[in-house]
Amino acid sequence: MRNLVPVKLPRVGFLILAVCFSAGLPSALAAVQDLERIVAIVNDDVVLEGELDDRISMVLEQLNAQNTSLPPEEAIRRQVLERIIVEKLQLQLADSNNIQVDDEALNASIREIASKNNMSLEEFRNILEAENHSFASFREELRNQIRINQVRQQMVGNRIKITDQEIENFFASEEAAGDVGAEYHLAHILITVPEAASPEQVQAARKKAEDVLQRLQAGSDFAEMAVAVSAGQTALQGGDLGWRKVAELPSVAADTIRQMRAGDISDLLRNPSGFHIVKLMDVRGGAAHYVSQTHARHILLTAGELSSADDARVRLEQLRERLVGGEDFAALARSHSQDKLSASRGGDLGWINPGDMIPRFEAAMDKLQPGEISEPVKTQFGWHLIQVLARRQHDSTDDYQRAKAREAILSYKTNVETDLWLRRLRDEAYVEYRIDEGSAPLE
Repeated sequence: MRNLVPVKLPRVGFLILAVCFSAGLPSALAAVQDLERIVAIVNDDVVLEGELDDRISMVLEQLNAQNTSLPPEEAIRRQVLERIIVEKLQLQLADSNNIQVDDEALNASIREIASKNNMSLEEFRNILEAENHSFASFREELRNQIRINQVRQQMVGNRIKITDQEIENFFASEEAAGDVGAEYHLAHILITVPEAASPEQVQAARKKAEDVLQRLQAGSDFAEMAVAVSAGQTALQGGDLGWRKVAELPSVAADTIRQMRAGDISDLLRNPSGFHIVKLMDVRGGAAHYVSQTHARHILLTAGELSSADDARVRLEQLRERLVGGEDFAALARSHSQDKLSASRGGDLGWINPGDMIPRFEAAMDKLQPGEISEPVKTQFGWHLIQVLARRQHDSTDDYQRAKAREAILSYKTNVETDLWLRRLRDEAYVEYRIDEGSAPLE
């Protein structure tokens, strides 16, 4: 499939090919056994062979597009089945919490995907269907993906807090290491250890991780190995974590990564989730960050009980004529603007960063030259006259780095808590494998 830009959503793996059953488990099984073989039972739901085969085809298509070397077919089959099981468990939790996505919200998400790929909705639909992907199926896959994101936000995201002290500690650690602002492109393999694992289970996981590391050191392809054996959330993307700050990784890995060069593979790294192997793909960052700032002021008029929106617009047009005629902007703002906070400063909004203002106001402001006064501009707050006083390139490195630090800490906490939550969700579920009668699932 053509490489499409996804909606900005937390990572949840590949889209879901959902099969819903409204009956209880026994009747559901009876209804489907005559039609298609069941490869797994997941609580009161099932995974069908066709569902698994369809997902495997999607994964193979993406891996081939990325030129990733493929592990044996059986390894992919078991890895994909485990991913479907975990997704079904999250959808079951969404059902029990009445988390739904209506058609209006779904359509908005699809339009956003099309827009990010510089396509109309019709063009996007045609691309899908030209490559033999059902648009109706895509809609339901995306609906389930959004529901999973909402479940994760409810169960994990809403509980995560970041303090100013954590940000200060983050900067202190980066300054001490001399890599403020640095980012690392990483790939990752995780061999999990169960919660409250016995010494035998820990030793078995360690042995498996050591075998994987030895094969990597002997020249095996990292992405292929990740697809085959990793329990990480990005396993089916070849373990690619993308660009991360060190704060987004367990502290046990931070010092190791700082000492690595592009292409290096770490030794085994242990934390409560299990054994990790990290490959450093590349390093970047540390440069100053400049933004284009605008110094502007405005006069705001709103509709009131005794006046309409049209009245406000007409009054602003009259004020604009007075300003063009030479009257003082600050004086008129103090006497007429209904934005009381800025009116006391003569309408002055100070230096504005991109994204600080609502889109319609910012779009009108960006078209103005310094000294120029806009025509009346309508937003949800009322009607505005805008004047740009000056523009500058501002070094916002500190603000930028603090924002990136907050993002990094949030990402790290979210990843850790999501992994732990998914492990508990999986461990507490009833799962019966039927993928190969008599064979054990890949652990």
